Amino acid sequence: MSQLTRRRLLAGTAAAGGGMLAGGVLAGDRPAVAAPTGVPAGTTADPAATGAVRPVTVTATDPRYPDLVRGTNQRWVGRPDTVCVVTSAAQVAAVVQQAVRTGTRFAVRSGGHCYEDFVTSGDIRLVIDLSQLTEVRYDPGRRAFSVGAGTPLGRVYQALYKQWGVFLPAGNCPTVAVGGHIAGGGYGSQSRRNGLAVDHLYAVEVVVVDASGRARVVVATREDDDPYRDLWWAFTGGGGGNFGVVTRYWLRSPGATSADPARLLPRPPSQVWIHEVAWPWESLTEDRFARLMRNHGEWHADNSAPDSPYVNLFSQLKPWHKAQGAVTMVTQVDADAPGAERMLADYVAQVGAGVGVAARVLQHRKVPWLVATGWSGFTGPDPTVRFKGKSAYLRASYPEEQLPVMYRHLTRTDFANPTALMMIASYGGQVNVWRPGDTAVPQRDSVIKMQCVTLWNDARDDAVNLAWVREFYRDLYAATGGVPVPGPVMDGCFVNYADVDLGDPALNTSGVPWHDLYYKDNYRRLQRIKARWDPRDVFRHAQSIRLPGSADRPVR
Repeated sequence: MSQLTRRRLLAGTAAAGGGMLAGGVLAGDRPAVAAPTGVPAGTTADPAATGAVRPVTVTATDPRYPDLVRGTNQRWVGRPDTVCVVTSAAQVAAVVQQAVRTGTRFAVRSGGHCYEDFVTSGDIRLVIDLSQLTEVRYDPGRRAFSVGAGTPLGRVYQALYKQWGVFLPAGNCPTVAVGGHIAGGGYGSQSRRNGLAVDHLYAVEVVVVDASGRARVVVATREDDDPYRDLWWAFTGGGGGNFGVVTRYWLRSPGATSADPARLLPRPPSQVWIHEVAWPWESLTEDRFARLMRNHGEWHADNSAPDSPYVNLFSQLKPWHKAQGAVTMVTQVDADAPGAERMLADYVAQVGAGVGVAARVLQHRKVPWLVATGWSGFTGPDPTVRFKGKSAYLRASYPEEQLPVMYRHLTRTDFANPTALMMIASYGGQVNVWRPGDTAVPQRDSVIKMQCVTLWNDARDDAVNLAWVREFYRDLYAATGGVPVPGPVMDGCFVNYADVDLGDPALNTSGVPWHDLYYKDNYRRLQRIKARWDPRDVFRHAQSIRLPGSADRPVR
């Protein structure tokens, strides 16, 4: 157990043409730009009135270039001709307009946590960098909080809480930006208590391109009479890079009618209990491991209804590869909830019941909620990390046939990466009060969200790590063609944990296409919205929504 140190455990969980704008590019390609905040949804204005200025442009000779052509996953480093760092929707619209006019392939980066190469593939000549769109403010005209698409979640939590005492139930990594995170659904440690981030999305500002090639900025809201409401719906889980460039979100909980901003989003717990335990691998036989996993799955199947008192509890079980030294579990519970410590103790006891191995307590403390959002001092992923993740939703406990598969791959002696693991998160609760078609997120009766993940630093280790995670996932879902086909137990995959393997016929033999694993029955509606808002398929990547009737291009 000498390997089991706090530092290693934290490190292991870190895991998501220059000439074109050089002169006068805005002059001949004026897109329509949204009117000032507070006007009705969908209103646009003359861009000349906005005072739009050129974005910062960075090319390969600029010393900033190496930092701007990569995201968190160092497997992917792009070679675009230009990176445009924008500071307004008007700038985004102008850059998009010029790219459309010149036929330049482009992609958009907000926080840079994409699992795949959607922003760095070889055909991308221009990257639009949204990282400076970080304004968080209250918009009295819409009675909602306005958040720029490049804003990291840590900044969102700080601003909303310190100024108004509210929060958004979104992700646990403070460096993830809201741009793609909200568009893909957005979940985190308070989602069982308050739902998904998209459940609180009121409006979205998007740069779109019409059939004539004209770029414009539109605002779409969830109001029933908004003619652009379908575009709002697409951004409630339809994924990033599909319909346009989102530049701003407005947040307000459904049913919130107050003029007081402090009553328009949920209030977080004032404090949370954080409890972390470890079961040493040296004491876990296959039977003991199976009992631990069975306990964990059954607890979630029994305690994840929307009205369960345990909606105030969130947990991550992390069965690391045996080389790490232990299976760990970190649990967080609202300290203000009735019987919080008792619920926490009961949960840990039930997961460990009958395992026959005493769990080592790594931490047990009560901290202010805002402290907990920073991962207890951990500030973000290792900037040199390479990783691959493959996800699944579960509607019930783990099938018995999967337990020996888990044990076998986590204890393999021909693979010994101590930062390879399963990351298994509590789900359900208030997430499941919605129907599958209410938002673009269709998984609305799941109880667990998990992924098989491996992280490493050296490119020379790519092949062995990719082989391990692919073999593990294939064997885990061998009964359904190597992927978690929706059914009584499994419910597909999480679009924000993008995985191009789902489109590889050698790795997915289920007959269920990748898009149905992500979107299920909502995919056809998303295609219709794509046809309306991006009829030229300007916004595309390896797993973007396909236009109706178009051939499904190969997924790399």
